[in-house]
Amino acid sequence: MAQRPIRHLRKQIQPAQGPEKAFGQALREIRKSKQISQERLALDGGFDRTYISLIERGINSPTIRVLVGIAAVLKVAPSKIVRRMEQLILKEMSRTAKRVD
Repeated sequence: MAQRPIRHLRKQIQPAQGPEKAFGQALREIRKSKQISQERLALDGGFDRTYISLIERGINSPTIRVLVGIAAVLKVAPSKIVRRMEQLILKEMSRTAKRVD
């Protein structure tokens, strides 16, 4: 009998910082402020729930089309999510700079 090859599960590495992580944090903050679950956001936007989770954890980056779709479900301008992401990036940069000093 031939043995089946052993499948190794790929570990998903979540970024500690950076634009993907900041975008995910911004999306999660806005989604929670609207009291919308990942599942509801995914269903209403036509996405898979796991995809929303991957975005929020900074593992996946959404396309512009996806960003616009997510923003529509949340009833916010796409720029609101991006502006919050920029704020989080600047906050992280200033925190990092203070550690270096």
